[in-house]
Amino acid sequence: MDLFARAKELEIQTEFLDGQGRRHVTDEAALKIILDALPVRAPRRFLDEAVVVRSRLPSRTELKPAAKLPLRWKILAGVDVIAQDETHESVIVWPADLPEGSYRLHLTDASAASEEAPLIVSPPKAYRGDFERGWLLAVQLYSVRSGRNWGIGDFTDLEGLIETASDLGADGVGLNPLHALFDDRPADCSPYSPNSRLFLNPLYIDVEKLGEFQPGTLVEFGDKLAGLRAGDIVDYVAVAGLKWHALRSAFKTFKAHPEAYLLQDFEKFRAGRVPLLSRFACFEVLRHKFNTPWWEWPEEWRQPDETKCARLREGSDKAEIEFVEFVQWTADRQLRACRDLAKRLGMKVGLYLDVAVGVQSDGFDAWNEQVAISRHLSVGAPPDSLNTAGQNWGLAGFNAAGLEIKFFEPYREMLRASMRYAGAIRLDHVLGLKRLYLVPHGFAANNGVYVQMPFEALLAATAQESVAHRCVVIGEDLGTVPEGFRAKTADWGIWSYQVMMFERDEHGSFRGIDHYTPNALVTFNTHDLSTYAGWRSFSDLALKRSLGIDPGESDEARWHALTRLTDILRHHGIDRHDFYAVAGFLARTKSRLLAISLEDLLGVVDQPNIPGTVNEHPNWRRRLPLAIEAITSTIDVPALKAATGGRRRAAT
Repeated sequence: MDLFARAKELEIQTEFLDGQGRRHVTDEAALKIILDALPVRAPRRFLDEAVVVRSRLPSRTELKPAAKLPLRWKILAGVDVIAQDETHESVIVWPADLPEGSYRLHLTDASAASEEAPLIVSPPKAYRGDFERGWLLAVQLYSVRSGRNWGIGDFTDLEGLIETASDLGADGVGLNPLHALFDDRPADCSPYSPNSRLFLNPLYIDVEKLGEFQPGTLVEFGDKLAGLRAGDIVDYVAVAGLKWHALRSAFKTFKAHPEAYLLQDFEKFRAGRVPLLSRFACFEVLRHKFNTPWWEWPEEWRQPDETKCARLREGSDKAEIEFVEFVQWTADRQLRACRDLAKRLGMKVGLYLDVAVGVQSDGFDAWNEQVAISRHLSVGAPPDSLNTAGQNWGLAGFNAAGLEIKFFEPYREMLRASMRYAGAIRLDHVLGLKRLYLVPHGFAANNGVYVQMPFEALLAATAQESVAHRCVVIGEDLGTVPEGFRAKTADWGIWSYQVMMFERDEHGSFRGIDHYTPNALVTFNTHDLSTYAGWRSFSDLALKRSLGIDPGESDEARWHALTRLTDILRHHGIDRHDFYAVAGFLARTKSRLLAISLEDLLGVVDQPNIPGTVNEHPNWRRRLPLAIEAITSTIDVPALKAATGGRRRAAT
């Protein structure tokens, strides 16, 4: 079988039309790498895909023609049989009373051929939220200034933001991903390029809040801290140096003089995160020891192994492994305190967290999950009007065969980690639940393929975790969206993500209030787009041109857009065109959540991230111009409250 026939059999799309209507066919050499990188799954004789049953709804599964009738089936939870029966037709009608859960389905036909497949019995829809119309204060946590932080926003600052947002009538605070990065590569600071989506970034820990913190450290670091607090750019290298020193000192004190209740909580945390926490700690120690990508480590460590990790924990690295766990416990406790504060204040959402679309191939998740994550392939996007060369995000993503082989558990673990303390999450590039555009390492972004994903099963798993954690799920569904995609996700209760900058018709006119859907998060912009002040002043266009980047828009087109904005605001009886006018327009939509960026409220011109740049622009490093203590005295609070009046909650 040739490469293209194999690809077709695996539902890999090797040719496609890009955003400009140009046809692309994947290079054979690239296709071979892609095929070799995907795990081999046993051919399906009876079923086309994993089985999904939505509880309380009629459900049936068609069998493939190869099935010889009668066919017996049974549903297993471990060794327990949940249900079993026999069908004499080419369809299985599932019992209406199956308990929700994730199971193994065992099938045997009249010829004695058998196979197994995942079966998910899910809630009919994801969690809908217990509010009608609210708004969120959106912040890049690292950017927050305060009189006490160490040059980077931290979880104590987040508590302050929660209190500020509550006073303003918001139902929560929206944040950039809090995923763990690499402690020894602090300059690689993109929150969307994580080491692991299962653990937290320790740089957000407020080290002074630890009972084991030594106050003398403040004297020791005095001048350095003053410089970090005053800087306009987060100096991640310097911040990391001070924070890791303080964390190690705190751990040393904790080990020498542990308080009983803290030690008990630490042990409870460790036991509750088995085996992932133990594996992560071992991985971090091994990564530092070998100082190479994990696929170049000694053979015995290239795969996670519980027995070997247990031996490592009892050897000379025991203290270092425990330190990694201590740091994650500390971060978890401080983030949980933020969640608890939001609850006490009556905020219906609390924390709204972003989930990155992939991970670094040399990080923990890719090492820990080598079946469901392909390290040789990067997630990206084909050429479109904004990125004519296509995009390669340099991130390893899930693959369909591996997820099914692992019964979707790696995907669930990722969701659980983000939903643990969140009232809402946003899945970056949610289109990847249906199909992923994968590019092999070493090839240009326009030489990838579309790989079909087990869409229905992933939606079912999402609904399960969403309901279990009472967490709203918002899908970042921007870009080239397949036909029927939004209808399908909406049917499962996954919310849409509507960005006003993109909600324009073929003539460039902004769409009216009635265009926005109820189950959606609506916002003016994103972290990858210009701020409102930058957009109105053309600063984003000038900056991109100065960097040699085509902004994809002329000054004339921008003037046209500004005119169209004024038109739509006036059409809805709004005579001003400042940001509060825009916020007021969006607040009047039917969409149940509105995100208002703190950068826009403060009139910040520069955007957090410019896609396509690395060192040319201070991506993910720009700090807010004012300390958190001065926010409410700087923004126009009466104008903000007037704009959000229809969806503002009463302060408690």
